[in-house]
Amino acid sequence: MLTRRVHFPRDAQTRSTRLDAAREASPFPYPSYRDNGEEADYRDLDGLTYVANYSKGLRHNHAGEVNRQDYRVMLRALYSAEPVDFERIHLGRFGGLRLVNPQAGLAFDLEGPDPQSLVLPPPPRIDSAQNSGEMGELYWMAVARDIPFDQYPADGTIAAAATSLSTEFSDFRGPKTGGAVTPQTIFRGDVPGALDGPYISQFLLHDVPYGTLPLPQRVLIAPPIDFLTDFNDWLDRQRGARPDPNPTAPITLPIPGGPPRYISRLRDLATYVHFDALFQEYLNACLILLGGPVPPPPPPPANFRRPAAWDPGHPYGIRPYINSRRQEGFGTFGAPHIQTLVAEVATRALKTVWFQKWQVHRRLRPEEFGGRLDVHINRIPGRYPMIDSEIVSSLTGGGLSAHFPDPGTGSYLLPQAFEEGAPCHPSYGSDHATVAGACVTILKAWFDESFVLPDPVVPDPTTGYTTLIPAPAATPPLTVGGELNKLAANVGVGRNAAGVHWSTDFTEAIRLGEEIAIGLLEEQNLTYNEDYHLTLTRFDGTAAVIGR
Repeated sequence: MLTRRVHFPRDAQTRSTRLDAAREASPFPYPSYRDNGEEADYRDLDGLTYVANYSKGLRHNHAGEVNRQDYRVMLRALYSAEPVDFERIHLGRFGGLRLVNPQAGLAFDLEGPDPQSLVLPPPPRIDSAQNSGEMGELYWMAVARDIPFDQYPADGTIAAAATSLSTEFSDFRGPKTGGAVTPQTIFRGDVPGALDGPYISQFLLHDVPYGTLPLPQRVLIAPPIDFLTDFNDWLDRQRGARPDPNPTAPITLPIPGGPPRYISRLRDLATYVHFDALFQEYLNACLILLGGPVPPPPPPPANFRRPAAWDPGHPYGIRPYINSRRQEGFGTFGAPHIQTLVAEVATRALKTVWFQKWQVHRRLRPEEFGGRLDVHINRIPGRYPMIDSEIVSSLTGGGLSAHFPDPGTGSYLLPQAFEEGAPCHPSYGSDHATVAGACVTILKAWFDESFVLPDPVVPDPTTGYTTLIPAPAATPPLTVGGELNKLAANVGVGRNAAGVHWSTDFTEAIRLGEEIAIGLLEEQNLTYNEDYHLTLTRFDGTAAVIGR
């Protein structure tokens, strides 16, 4: 591992450190990028044009299929990287939705891995059983959006969903117990710790100590209303129509469905990740772990009473790991350092995943695929013969047929939690999940992952989930590492539950974020004077060590 150089004058040492950092961040040769081949296979198949790729916001025909020339103009801009070519892209609606930041992945970063130096494996194809399994899960999530998590063990809809995902989808890869989806595993992330204890991470429940402002994490809630279940509404969104025709109008929360409460169901989680500042969950977790002033007794159960331990290899540490008895950290290896680092890594994660979204994969959104299914089943039967049959079978004669077609509109569209539907950028990978993977990795490096969190809590159903009560004893106990992993899973799955992302958008992107964070930490290792070594557990269970 590279370390700092100490035997030169400061100016020479500075140049040497920057050169070493550049070598650390720039692998050679650069990796090759491989998509799943759908764009080539289905760009002009029996008159069908790019039906397996993202195209929301461009011009579309009556079946929601993109105008071929418009898609090729978009491709020309993505390949040329000329800013003027992006201004030549034809949008479906003047003053409507605009494409989100297709040039972000072309930016360079001066710290951490270059945005184009990492890869995402090809996502599942629409002609695969894996894709059917992912879409089946999204339909069941839409059906179950308003079922509280604490009711999952006894709820009939959850039981039906678990049976459907276990038996109707041969390549469903969500977490299972004994080879089957259960109420304890359903809709959870497949990362260590995500299956332990309550569904929601403790870091989304405990008060956040913003200095002397202990902030309860009760959230604004959305009413139980789904969107884009009518085909004409869906088609308008594909063509770029905004929910509000005013192009400057912000996206707002519908009239709330009740007083603020703790996150207690999928719709709450989807609403939270609809309006969050992208790194706020991890800054909140950081502040909770650092601890804060304890209010006068009796303290509410939502507050940690002491800080978590920092990593054993931290140069200054928090008890019980005090590695320096004469110093404490601040600008390096102190609270300000870690507080800003969780935000710093987020923008680097965005640039990296945006390159994968626009310049490599261009995976269609689940919202778009729901339109393909509705046309294929309902409007122009057999229109898309390449679609794997398992999702069609479940919708038309299997478990999902009890809920579809929509009783009000007769459509097989995937109900959306957001009025505007999915954002105007491709699906793979999830930006929320990439940022989650990066920020959680930073926190796992800084803090002792084995530290058992005191006073675990759950929302109280008897008060409408507006207060917290002690959680049932968990086996194994809830630890910093497990609950940070669960936090990343909650955020990624929340976007899936809204209907805007696929499962692999999350599962692959958090690992991409992890690589970004480790690369950043390894590069920054060159710049510190302290002797330290930080150890973290990757999402695959292996260890990574940063330091010297």
